[in-house]
Amino acid sequence: MNRDNKRSLRFSFGRRGSLSLGESFRALRYVPKFFRLIWSTSPPLFLANVLSRLIKALIPVATLWVGKLLIDEIILQSGAATADYQLVWNYVAIEFALALVSNVLTRCIGLFDGLLGDLYSNESSVQLIEKASQMDLAQFEDPDFYDKLERARRQTTSRVSLMSMVLTQGQDLITVMSLVGGLIVFEPWLILLLVIAIVPSFLNEAYFSRSSYSLTRSWTPERRELDYLRFIGASDVTAKEVKLFGLSDFLKTRFRSLSDKYYQANRKLSIRKTIWGSVFYILGDLAYYGAYVLIIMRTIAGLLTIGDLTFLSGSFNRLRNQIQSIFSRFSSIAESALYLQDYFSFMEIKPRMSSKNDGIIFPAEIKEGFRFENVSFKYPGSEEYVLKNISFTLHPEEKIALVGENGAGKTTLVKLLARLYDPTEGRITLDGIDIQNYDHVSYRNAIGVIFQDFVRYYFNARDNIAVGKIEHKENQSRIDQAAENSLADSIIESFPEGYDQMLGKRFEGGKELSGGQWQKIALARAYMKDASLLILDEPTSALDARAEYEAFVRFAALTTNKTAVLISHRFSTVRMADRILVLKNGSILEDGTHEELLETEGLYAELFELQAEGYK
Repeated sequence: MNRDNKRSLRFSFGRRGSLSLGESFRALRYVPKFFRLIWSTSPPLFLANVLSRLIKALIPVATLWVGKLLIDEIILQSGAATADYQLVWNYVAIEFALALVSNVLTRCIGLFDGLLGDLYSNESSVQLIEKASQMDLAQFEDPDFYDKLERARRQTTSRVSLMSMVLTQGQDLITVMSLVGGLIVFEPWLILLLVIAIVPSFLNEAYFSRSSYSLTRSWTPERRELDYLRFIGASDVTAKEVKLFGLSDFLKTRFRSLSDKYYQANRKLSIRKTIWGSVFYILGDLAYYGAYVLIIMRTIAGLLTIGDLTFLSGSFNRLRNQIQSIFSRFSSIAESALYLQDYFSFMEIKPRMSSKNDGIIFPAEIKEGFRFENVSFKYPGSEEYVLKNISFTLHPEEKIALVGENGAGKTTLVKLLARLYDPTEGRITLDGIDIQNYDHVSYRNAIGVIFQDFVRYYFNARDNIAVGKIEHKENQSRIDQAAENSLADSIIESFPEGYDQMLGKRFEGGKELSGGQWQKIALARAYMKDASLLILDEPTSALDARAEYEAFVRFAALTTNKTAVLISHRFSTVRMADRILVLKNGSILEDGTHEELLETEGLYAELFELQAEGYK
């Protein structure tokens, strides 16, 4: 089955399997959590917002009632022999004051909503970053997990309107209760007409809100792909290859095809929503004007005054609009709560790897070393083992090199050693204790790692190096030493702004570096840590031969009395290691020094000769 068919099936399932009304209501359980988070950002602002809304909620009925009294007083005085309009002007002054207060409160509420919204967006983003840092590396490689993360990330900003809607809902409910009280006193039958006018429209809104959420949720992978296509189609990172390979038309066609499919699905839903919404609004208008006719007839019959007519018609019209808004807004709140559920559901995800809060602290001095005991590993969701029955000991202060063809499992092995993954089978020990029993923060703080796919942070040079031990970002002497150790100091000295130079072209004033220069900056991060174990995974692949040799001579000197693991395809540097492990198909094929492995004339000797031949 091709991709498009799968997508169609997924959308069809999402549409046919629209969330039930009960599921929408259950999503509302996240609203109290949402408001607790908002409250925690600024209790004074939140209380000021609620108080402003409470006062504003009572102004509409007060305004209508003052209007009724004003009209009745005008009619009364116009028919009197000696008119006294003092009370009329008093009513006008009161109505004017109510209008002024309402206007000021509206602006205050807008201010409070905006400030609280910004605070919520900031705090929820901070919590999301913190939560993501607690997740396992394997979880980030799971597409389903990444979909959840993407939905949660969108909610840190797009759900700010939910706060305003819920508070406005409470405000309107108070207004409605005050208006309903007035209708009950004069014409209770109007309440029944009001229900007939509103309920069908509410049910229609609720249905289409659930359908809209189902559509959005089912298309999360495709929306992620659209974002990715936007990025690679218009990014400084990919611009060279897009031009050289002529990828523009390919990317445009792929984006247009996928975006059109989403547009068509959304268009169909929007048209249905508009048609049915119009039908129910027409029914609402018929009920409203039926009530209006009833009020007029009772006024003509002398049962109501002109002021009563004004109050009732105004109250009924306002009630209709308020209740319509409440029902419609409730539907939007329920829909937003469904999206909010994405955020809090993500925040409830637990890491798969065990982490002991009271675990053993990493030893100040490694005594027995690290031992792999029949370690096998396969990635989650895969049946194929990347490593199989790996057993060896990394002795204290020993430097070992991992050699093998691409896909042999070298990087996976050091990820297990750094405890970015746990073994599928077997165990890894440090000084005879399973590394899973160590405090994970203490363990990772004792390991310095630079992977071949290191991140190029668009920070200044100082922060780019400091990320290796970020709590020491103000320790300039430590940063200087790390730069000197990695040979990055000469690069930084050439910058116009030195350590304050912004790196990369993403931000104004940034300076792009060559691959080799970036690698020296990345190496400095590893030297920022006073690590007991240093792991370098292809750390110099972008350096020229002389620079690489200098880097490894420095590396050898700096790792005296330290344990180190090196991965490299260049045998001129590998031979500096105390011992070399040769991996093939996820297993250790050979183990020995450079000289010993050459004498065995196995895979290592073959690869060494092939590389040496290339230099002849």
